[in-house]
Parts: sequence; C-alpha cells; structure tokens
Amino acid sequence: MNSNSISFFLKASFCIVLIAFFSSCSDENALEAEINLIPVTIDIDRFDLKFYNATPEEYVELKKSYPYLFPEQFPDSIWVKRQRDSIQTLLHAEIKNVYPSLDPVKEELVSLYKHIKYYFPQIQDPHIVTVVNNVDYQSKTVFADSLLIISLDTYLGSKNPLYEGIPNYIVQDMEFPYMMSHIVDEIGTALVKSPANRTLLGQMIYYGKKLYLKDLLLPKASDSVKISYSQEQIDWVHDNERYMWQYFIENELLYKTQSSLFLRFIEPAPFSKFYLEIDNDTPGKVGQWIGWQIVRSYMEKNPDVTLEKLFETPAMELFNQSNYKPAK
Repeated sequence: MNSNSISFFLKASFCIVLIAFFSSCSDENALEAEINLIPVTIDIDRFDLKFYNATPEEYVELKKSYPYLFPEQFPDSIWVKRQRDSIQTLLHAEIKNVYPSLDPVKEELVSLYKHIKYYFPQIQDPHIVTVVNNVDYQSKTVFADSLLIISLDTYLGSKNPLYEGIPNYIVQDMEFPYMMSHIVDEIGTALVKSPANRTLLGQMIYYGKKLYLKDLLLPKASDSVKISYSQEQIDWVHDNERYMWQYFIENELLYKTQSSLFLRFIEPAPFSKFYLEIDNDTPGKVGQWIGWQIVRSYMEKNPDVTLEKLFETPAMELFNQSNYKPAK
C-alpha cells in the first residue's frame, strides 16, 4: 500500500469515527429532548419545618397527617423532647444555611422523574417529604410506591463540622450532588429482581444492574456520583480493573457464597479486602464496580433487551452473554 493509499485510508477511517460519534450524540440529544417533554408534577412537602415549628395543637394534626413518621411504639413525650432537642436546633439551622431554597433540589427531581416516567410510565408522580432524621446516613432516602422521603440533614456537605467523627468513606457522599443517585438506589431496590443465590457473581451483577439503571435515569451524572466514589477512586478502579478481575478468577471466587466475600467486595467500606499490600489504596465495593461493567457489556452486545428483561435475567446467563473483558 503506497503513502497516498495509507493517507486516504486514515482520513476515511477518521471520517467514519466522526460520523458515528455525531450520530450517537444526535440520537442522545433527540432522546433527551423527548424525555424533557414528559409532564411531571413535583411538590416538596416540608415536614421538617412543620414538625420543628409545630404548636401542641398542630403537633396532634401532624401525627394524623403523617402516621408513618410517628411509630406507635414511641410515646408522644419522645417527639416533644426531640422537637426542641439542641441537636435538632443545630441541624435545622444548618439546613437553612445550606439550603436557603429547595429550588435546586426540585429542579433535579423534575429531571429525574421525567427519566423515570419515560422508562417506567407505571411509576406515579412522587409525594416528596423532607425530614430531619438525626443524621441517619443509612436512611438518607426512603422510597415506597409514590412516597419519597429525603433526610435533608444527611446532605449538608462532607466537610460540615456536624459530621465530625463519621468515617470518610461514609461522609464523602453526604453532598447534594449524590442525592439523586441515592434516590435511584432506592427505586432500583424496588425494580431489580434480587439474586436467586448468594454467589459473589450474583451479588456483583445485582448491584451492576442497579448501577446501570443510573446510566439511564441520571445520564448527566458522573460515574463517581453514581457509585459514590471520589474521582481518585474511579481512576483507581479503571486502572486496576484487569488485575481485580484476574484476582477473582485465579482465586475462584465468583461462584463462592461465603458472606465474608460480600463484606470484602460488595458492601460500602473504607477499602476492599484482597489481603494484599494494595488494600489501603483500594476503594470499597469494587465488586459492584465490576458487576456494573459486566452489565454494561451485556447491554452493549444485546441492545434490544428491555429493562424488565435485564432485571429478571439470571446472573449466570447475563454473564455468559456479556462477553465481558476488563478494560485494561
């Protein structure tokens, strides 16, 4: 092949890549434009303010209106004491400081629910209730049918002094940009079929499906926001994906069911436990990350698969059809 032929070939290849890229961008823009036309009604019910400012008479009405926020096993005295608790006062003051308006929250919720209604038209417009929950970071958001509860005191910023003492791997996503991601986590739990077995692979792909849901519902979010990593942690899993996968294969871990594997590679943690010198450099839940890449590979190779089918597909079948290959 002479130099002119090589030059022509390179230019032609470059043009093909450009056409494919712009075609993909055009398709994505058209989809987003279609989604943006979907009507959604979002109203935020500020229970947090109603409770904090309630008079004794109003308190009685609050209990009637929000019975799910007043468990019967707790006497009224507990709630009355909590209403004027010094920690509650601090949290309310900080919420007002961090969120002088909830308009940014509402804007993000409108975008999220437009995407939800596009992919899952059966899901109703939400009844959104904001609460203060004593920084219960294990219940930042709660989703049940059309009810969505958001604990505003768990989104005050990772550097907020009120969070002093909370481990960094937990506090790093107690920021507003992660709020929608946590909401999709809760919705994903309701939509994605739980794994039929407790193998490590089953758990990896279960969480991978939930993370893939975020690719669709939160298309503008970064991968770090979707999985609650820092950018440095995202860089680490990208750079070490091949080595992690090699570790799982060589140690024959994929089909094992020990609960310790869930703790080592799936659950949020300060780091994953390979029992190697690199452990302190790793982020937690790397099994979720790899499961996500497997699901992405599966959907790339099976673009006609519906979300309902994806969520129901057994882990082994999905894995076999994914032809997953680590990125590096």
